[in-house]
Amino acid sequence: MRLRTRGTRRAGVVVATAGAVLAAGPLAAPAQAAGGPSGTVAKGAFLLDGGTGRALWGKGADTRRETASTTKIMTAAVVVTTKGVDLNRKVTIKKAYRDHVAKYGASTADLKTGDKLTVRQLLYGLMLPSGCDAAHSLADTFGSGDTTAARTKSFIAKMNKKAADLGMKNTRFDSFDGISTTGRNHSTPRDMAKLARHALANPTLATVVKSTKTVQKATNGRTYTWYNTNKLLGAYKGVIGVKTGTGTKAGPCLVFAARRDGRTVVGVVLGSSDRYRDATRMLDWAFKQKTATRPALRVLPPGAQRD
Repeated sequence: MRLRTRGTRRAGVVVATAGAVLAAGPLAAPAQAAGGPSGTVAKGAFLLDGGTGRALWGKGADTRRETASTTKIMTAAVVVTTKGVDLNRKVTIKKAYRDHVAKYGASTADLKTGDKLTVRQLLYGLMLPSGCDAAHSLADTFGSGDTTAARTKSFIAKMNKKAADLGMKNTRFDSFDGISTTGRNHSTPRDMAKLARHALANPTLATVVKSTKTVQKATNGRTYTWYNTNKLLGAYKGVIGVKTGTGTKAGPCLVFAARRDGRTVVGVVLGSSDRYRDATRMLDWAFKQKTATRPALRVLPPGAQRD
């Protein structure tokens, strides 16, 4: 996606936004709080102060929408917060995981049947190339039951339990990777921001989601090279994650976060025709940047997954 440029935005312009959350953040001037970032085209958007948890601004903040692969943030969160989790536990890749990707034409970490990778490695395969095969492997490993189907169903129940525990009142998951077969995999910008803030508090996930690239070796020596689908990483000052998502109904989505001068801002855009431009404008506003940022988005190499 190419980022269009726009001239400097005059600070303090008040633009009425339907469904806007008017709660001001600690660094937001009153005029900014009333209008928020101008020109956001996403159907749903939200900004959260990562330190205090305070809402900074929103658009359709509590309207339920499909979340596509941003669902995988919850998949990862359930794994890393499992009691007694061993991130070095080895998982054998099953043909079923590759079949799942083939069935839905899904994004993939291109895991090979029979390879053994650690849970930590699979988290990279989940979050960087947005591997639905990695998501399937983790759900199968951390669910309970006698069959893969039973275990993945159990895992999805754990996702919904964690959503409830986090106060994600308008969220429901029916999949471990965002591929919804029932149409009941949805959340809101506000809820997804809560989830991202929770995920970033985990050192393992914080390290994973800020990585632009990783090279991982399976126990048999096979090398996997994965690139992060989040093109804002390395392009906008301070960005530390978090996850892209794209779906037929969901449209392009992005959950993002940036840290500057000890302050973290978490943002979400759902259903955006220009998600990186939206995120840039939102972060500029949150950090009170007077001159509009025009980042040169990171270019993914040929063959790398897009999401």
